[in-house]
Parts: sequence; C-alpha cells; structure tokens
Amino acid sequence: MAAGPGPRICEGECAVLKRGDVFKAVAVLRRRKIIFEKQWFYLDNAIGHVYGTTFEVTSGGNLQPRREVEETTTDTKEAGTDNRNIVDDGKSQKLTHDDIKALKDKGIKGQEIVQQLIENSTTFRDKTEFAQDKYIKKKKKKYEAVITIVKPSTRILSTMYYAREPGKINHLRYDTLAQMLTLGNIRAGNKMIVMETCAGLVLGAVMERMGGYGSIIQMYPGGGPVRAATSCFGFPKHFFNNLHEFPLSQVDSLLSGTFSTEMLPSEFEDNALVEEESNGLIDEKQVSIQETEEESITATAMEINQTEEQETMDINAEDIEFKDNKEKDNKENVREKQRKQWERRKKLIEAAALLREKNADGLIVASKFHPTPLLLSLLEFVAPSRPFVVYCQYKEPLLECYTKLRERGGVINLKLSETWLRNYQVLPDRSHPKLTMSGGGGYLLSGITVVLDKGKSDSSNLEALKMEEPSSKRCKVQDLQC
Repeated sequence: MAAGPGPRICEGECAVLKRGDVFKAVAVLRRRKIIFEKQWFYLDNAIGHVYGTTFEVTSGGNLQPRREVEETTTDTKEAGTDNRNIVDDGKSQKLTHDDIKALKDKGIKGQEIVQQLIENSTTFRDKTEFAQDKYIKKKKKKYEAVITIVKPSTRILSTMYYAREPGKINHLRYDTLAQMLTLGNIRAGNKMIVMETCAGLVLGAVMERMGGYGSIIQMYPGGGPVRAATSCFGFPKHFFNNLHEFPLSQVDSLLSGTFSTEMLPSEFEDNALVEEESNGLIDEKQVSIQETEEESITATAMEINQTEEQETMDINAEDIEFKDNKEKDNKENVREKQRKQWERRKKLIEAAALLREKNADGLIVASKFHPTPLLLSLLEFVAPSRPFVVYCQYKEPLLECYTKLRERGGVINLKLSETWLRNYQVLPDRSHPKLTMSGGGGYLLSGITVVLDKGKSDSSNLEALKMEEPSSKRCKVQDLQC
C-alpha cells in the first residue's frame, strides 16, 4: 500500500524555511511579507502544498513550485588537470554587475543567469572538475532564489536555534539534546518534570517524544513559563491538556508542607464577591450622578428654543449609551480577568497535587542557574529507580553537583559526559572532515535515583571511608589511639 503525500502547509501554522544550511521559523499567513536570506516573498501560494516542497521566488515576491530541470553538462565536460596557472585577477568574467542586474530586471531565472556566467567565464574550462562543481554551487547559492518549506521538528528547531541564537538556548547543541532525551528515557506515558530556561526548546522536544501521552510538569522561574520555541513545533491542542506548570518559588513550601491550596478557591470567590459589590456601589453612584446631570441639563434646556432642546437631548442620549457601553466593557474585562486567574489557580492546584505524589518518572534540568540547589530539591519529587539528566554549559557547576550527590546518596550510576561532534563532507573522491566544527556543546550529568535511607546514610559513609583507607594507615591510627 503506497504511503500518502504527507502533511500539507496550512494557514496559521508554523513552518520552517530552509535554504542551504540556514533555517528560519515563520507563521504561515496570507499577504505577510517574509524576508529570508536577502529575499522577500509571500507565502500565499505555498498554502496547500506538501511540506518539503521547494519553491522558486518569482517577480512580485510570489512562490512557484520548482520543477526539476536536467542540467545540461555538454558545456561543462571540458576540465583542466590542475588550477596552478589560473590567476584570480577579477578579469576572467566578461559580464559586469550592470549586465547581471539587467538580466535580473528582465525576469531571467537564476539558473539561466548561472549558465550565462559559465559561458562568459574565460577560466571555467581550465579549472578542474571539482573546482567547476564548486564554482557552480557558489553561483547557484547567490543567484538562484530557491526556498524549501519543511515541517518543524526537534532536530530542525534545535539546529536553527543553535546556528541563529545559541544564547537563548544556553548553547545547547542538537546532539547534546538528543543525548538528554535518551538518558532521560523520555517515552509516551511518562510523568516528567522539566526545568529549563532554553526558550521552551527542551520542553518541546520532550512533548514531541511523548506524543501527547503522559503528563509533564514544567518548573519555571519568575512570573511565568517561556515557551517561544514550544509554539514553533505546532502541536495540536490536546498535547497541552496534560502540560502543567509550577513556580520554582513555591517548591520549598511544597516540600515543607506549608503550601496550602485548600483555601485558594474560597478566597478567590470571596474576592470576586467583594469586587462585584464594589462595582455595584460604583454603578449606583454613577447612576445618581447621571440623574443629577440630566436634571440640570433639562432645567437649562427649557430656557432655550425647541430645536436646541432636541439637539441637547440627542447628545445626552449618546453620552449615556457611550457610558453604558464602557461600563459593560469594564465588567466583561473584570470577569475575563477573574476567569483567567481562576484557571491559573486551578492549574497550580493540579500541578501541586501531581508533585505531592512524588512518583515522577524522570527529571530534566537545562537552565542558566546553578544546578546543585535545583537538582537537590527537585529530586524529592522523583520516584526511585528513575533517570535524571542535568545540562550545563560549563563543567565546573556540574562537578560541584556531582560531589554533593555523592555525599548525599540516593543516586547511582552518576556520569559526567561531554559529546564531541564533527561534521564530514561525503562526496566521491573527496570525503573528509569539515574544516570548521563546534567547539563544545555543553556537559551532561546523568544518574538513577534509589531509595535514600537517611538513618543509615551517615554510618555507611563512615564505613566506606574506613574501607577506602590503606591498611598501613589504619594501623598507625590505631597505635596512636592506644
């Protein structure tokens, strides 16, 4: 049975533009001007096409699906043996900038411009075959306005963020993110705790891996969670039904038992009633003021002729209608605000209840804060025999965290690792590592939780220290004590 054509580009969704190795996430909207790689265009014609389609930018910023044309290689078969006699003096190309601009103004496509550049180059046939391919690739990149629209995914978005804005994701490289998902055993049906300050990229990666099944509790600093990268994934609405959030500022109170959610609903209802009563008093005062204003206006209007009286009455009616509409809008805004506050508190209660169970299936931490206090407090909510992963751009904070965990106990299989990434060019007769590579993608501290017996932890630590001491040293200590 043949597979379908795949998902199609729809209006209102988020898509990723690709040109070469450059990516950019945009919202698909009609009549919205997009600027990407020195090209401007509209996405109207792309709506309805399959993701992965390659488009060519035509005149007026319109996109047209590109037709694959077989390249004529009759003129490029001649090639030299080496490039030692070629001098780059800038005189080998007969076409000037004005000529190329004139070709563009005539509406000639980029592929034809590249062909004319080849024909008007005096040194092209003297270059080696590899140098000719490199020349054609370079000119195509410059003159061919070709764009591919792809569907967002963890790999594409992490590559895009790392290349464009690495500071927003704490320089989390895509291969390191893949290691985090593997070491954290992220799968459908899990109950995960995620604490990240990577613009929501790690959260989106976890949501994509879980596929809408299970529950996620996002711990956030400040006033609210940041999910800029999460929105770029374009998840359906049901993915967010089991996504909860809880502020880091309330973790200590939740662990100590002082965090109370039983009184939140009644307090909220009392506050709502007080607000409604106060609004009612304000409305009565406004009505009385309006009545006095109407009486004074009608008293003065009786001294004026009939036509002027009619005009003033019309103006008063318009003023009253305007005030009534304004009051209705204010009431609706207050009710909407109250509804949002109620939903926020309801979600907070649900997240606190999930954390109180202390049976999370894993913990992912990737933040700009020091990992030690975060990890030690959040591990209390993780069930035994569950994995945890901590990311940090630098290894020194993770070394301190490693030492604290060894002293505390309750964890096994502690590992501090760094992934090494190198890209390779794979072409016939010229496969080799690329000259430029990433200097570092951060460090990971991973481990597995076990039951922590606090009563025996001190004695076991002392026994372990005694066992680690050499026998000669223990004998000398015993002689001194005697």
